[in-house]
Amino acid sequence: MNKRAIPGTSIEASVICLGTSAYGGTLPKEEAFELLDLFTELGGSFLDTANVYEDWLGKGKSTSERTLGEWLRLRGCRDRMIVATKGGHPDLQTMSVSRLSKEAIVHDLEQSLGHLQTDYIDLYWLHRDDPSIPAGEILETLNEQLAAGKIRAFGCSNWTVDRIEEARQYAEQRGLKSFAASQPLWNLAVLNEGIIADPTVAIMDERSLAYYKEHGMAVVPFSSQANGFFGGRYFRGQVIQMGGSAHIVKAHYFNEASFDRLDRAKQLASELGTTASRIALAYLTSQPFPVFPIAGANKREYMLDSCAAGTLTLTKEQLLFLTGGSPM
Repeated sequence: MNKRAIPGTSIEASVICLGTSAYGGTLPKEEAFELLDLFTELGGSFLDTANVYEDWLGKGKSTSERTLGEWLRLRGCRDRMIVATKGGHPDLQTMSVSRLSKEAIVHDLEQSLGHLQTDYIDLYWLHRDDPSIPAGEILETLNEQLAAGKIRAFGCSNWTVDRIEEARQYAEQRGLKSFAASQPLWNLAVLNEGIIADPTVAIMDERSLAYYKEHGMAVVPFSSQANGFFGGRYFRGQVIQMGGSAHIVKAHYFNEASFDRLDRAKQLASELGTTASRIALAYLTSQPFPVFPIAGANKREYMLDSCAAGTLTLTKEQLLFLTGGSPM
């Protein structure tokens, strides 16, 4: 699998990042370990988790992090993996109350270090933003953790580009490090307007895309596969029953624009001898700035397919073809 550097850091990671939110919880630990082993065999090195993942199952705190920590210890591969985790997420029972104070950030970081059985995090994300807190105040805390060697770099998940720019300017004026990467919702499909009810979720738009291009900032998008929309299960006029993952896909992506993109992804896949799902990932990795899509894989065949996209590069003309000539 291809690797790429995250600008402004010493980190080089596989272009496909493995999302492990269900590992050890919804996906049993033994199966999670098998998939993690396969990911590394296929050249993968970039792992994404969060302090809050699987807390909603009631099986204990940070099931995903604990599972990764155990796997890293048993395999003895910590130095070969790029481990990214997220903190600063509101408590699930009080989502309206942010947790981006210095005390909350340090608390979550220390907790994650323990869960992951490591003394440093390669890329530490803030899971949410609170615009009422000056970006500079948050950067000071993160730079302290950087200086202490507890993190190698830090990023922001679900931050707007206005807030990212506020942080960048503060850091530039004071000789500090700013966010090395951003984690928004982004994929080749077209979201139905208004479907994301959570106002704290950052969705890639043309203005944001232009910002990342201008600054060459790394982006590590979640929902990069549009919940499997490009995996071969969906087509125009399909009747979807209520409940289950297919209902979510329908609610988010069933529209003419998305199906047009699916048709073009299938056409290009046929021409290149690959799959539409790999084309959808390559659409992201082939952008003119570093993009590391987070791919979720809970089955062996999904892992093989996603990782195969890690060696596929599309041309500028092919990218435009996929979107019907628009920049997104």
